[in-house]
Amino acid sequence: MKITNIIPYPINVGSGSQLVVKVETDSGIYGWGASGLSGRELAVVGAINHFKRFLIGKDARQISAIWQDLYRGQYFEGGRVLTAAISAIDIALYDIKGKDLNVPVYDLLGGKQRDYVECFASVRFTTLEELIDLSKGLVSKGWDMLRLAPAEFESATGNKTLFNPRTSISTIANWVTKLRQEVGTEITIGIDYHTRLSIPETYSFIKRMAPGTIDFIEEPIRDENPEAYQELRKLIDVPFAIGEEFSSKWQFLPFLEKNITQYARIDVCNVGGITESMKVAAMAEAHYIDLMPHNPLGPLCTAATIHIAAACPNFSWLEEVNTGAHVNTNDPKFYPVQPKLEGARYPVPDTPGLGVEVDEAYIKTQVFKPVEIPRLKRNDGSFTNW
Repeated sequence: MKITNIIPYPINVGSGSQLVVKVETDSGIYGWGASGLSGRELAVVGAINHFKRFLIGKDARQISAIWQDLYRGQYFEGGRVLTAAISAIDIALYDIKGKDLNVPVYDLLGGKQRDYVECFASVRFTTLEELIDLSKGLVSKGWDMLRLAPAEFESATGNKTLFNPRTSISTIANWVTKLRQEVGTEITIGIDYHTRLSIPETYSFIKRMAPGTIDFIEEPIRDENPEAYQELRKLIDVPFAIGEEFSSKWQFLPFLEKNITQYARIDVCNVGGITESMKVAAMAEAHYIDLMPHNPLGPLCTAATIHIAAACPNFSWLEEVNTGAHVNTNDPKFYPVQPKLEGARYPVPDTPGLGVEVDEAYIKTQVFKPVEIPRLKRNDGSFTNW
């Protein structure tokens, strides 16, 4: 079964952007994959078009050999643009192989170990009232794990680009303490500070709350330097969730081997696809670390992650971002066939391949407009992470 074409489609879905990739074969079977490098889709398109030149004619079933060729086939290996491109192609090849053998992708990974993939709700809020109302509404619908994504700076000053970390940690610590009182002790609460803090700011944030207020903190500081997280671990005892920006098993390695993170925030659409994700999952399992996959995009990322979660013993929760009115990554006009939530979890499918279909004809009618993430400034005008 030879690859005959690879077609990248950057698209706008809801208020965001996605990149889906179709791999075609001479058998008539095709597969869909997705890249996760949000906001830099056109850079990934360039890499895919480069890879396409030498992938056409290769056997689509030789997934691992193709992965090695794509990753190591240049002197300058790796990097997020290249691995995002590799991810999309790799996922599509698994989709093809599953369809060819008439089995779901997880059967190619050793079979399923669970019937459902539990999810956490992403709660984005700008005020205390919004935090309490959204959270209690989700709990009433059966969600027992809430991952908070504060954006209080959007309403605090009226300037959506201004972020003062010291003001933020004081405000959010107070709000989360009140949330814990409202939802009780049975609900798992985590918070994503999106690399906006420093080590001392993170320490101050945690120490402003009673033990047990939050169950984990996600990426409070930047992750380029593992030793920085090791130093932070000495100061606080709240579990970390790290890894959504990682683009290889090598980047995960120190965080897993040194037990720096307690949850591996793997992103199948960035780390190198299903091939690389399964290797990271095995490394994490050896250190008793569960996967908590990053999943901010559309149904292709969701479906690929469901198959990984089904096949791995060390899985906790899958991120679900479509839990508020501000997000719609799963528009059925683009994805007429896609995974469907049952309450707060996805049933593991039995359909061949990934179980997602994309309306290619509809996509071709769309005009893509790149979407930039917001830029945040501190009070002194200096740049900080969004």
